[in-house]
Amino acid sequence: MIYCLTGKLLKKTLDMVVLSCAGVGYLVQVPASVSSALPAIGHEATLYTYMNITENDVTLFGFATEEQQACFKMLTAVSGVGPKVGLAILNVMTPERITLAISAGDHKAFTAANGVGPKLAQRIALELKDKVGKGLAEGITLGDVSGGGAPAGNLSQAIAALTSLGYSPSEAAQAVAKADPSLPVEELIKLALRGMAKGR
Repeated sequence: MIYCLTGKLLKKTLDMVVLSCAGVGYLVQVPASVSSALPAIGHEATLYTYMNITENDVTLFGFATEEQQACFKMLTAVSGVGPKVGLAILNVMTPERITLAISAGDHKAFTAANGVGPKLAQRIALELKDKVGKGLAEGITLGDVSGGGAPAGNLSQAIAALTSLGYSPSEAAQAVAKADPSLPVEELIKLALRGMAKGR
């Protein structure tokens, strides 16, 4: 298993880069967001990788951060989510946004990615909810998203309260994530409501 590669960028397109490491050029599939954030050709870069081995192919997928790498592994563990769909999701959502959508049960957020229909989106949110809720998503947890310090229960309660007020789970999760994580549930709700009122 190749965990990461550090080398000189030889080639770069929207969905693929070639990284030269110790004289070997590795072709790595990447999300467009990663490709655009990489330095210019000829400069050194590091990619956190995932190797996908099938009967006819060995493909390397690369990510800018370990969070993206862990998120990709988590997503592709869901039945029906292959590497292409995993990349498509990471093209339109950050690991933090994915975690918030899963924890809030906002399956509709995933339909923004190419190849993700309503049924698959529901399966992703359902299959990963426990994993994210228990903080088993390899370091991607609600606590990390909010900067740490707040128990996931407080955030979940605040999100649930905002959802019951008519906000979408996604809106509620994003608003809560902006608040100070050390605050009690009531304060989180108050600040989230204030923030959403300003944004409208």
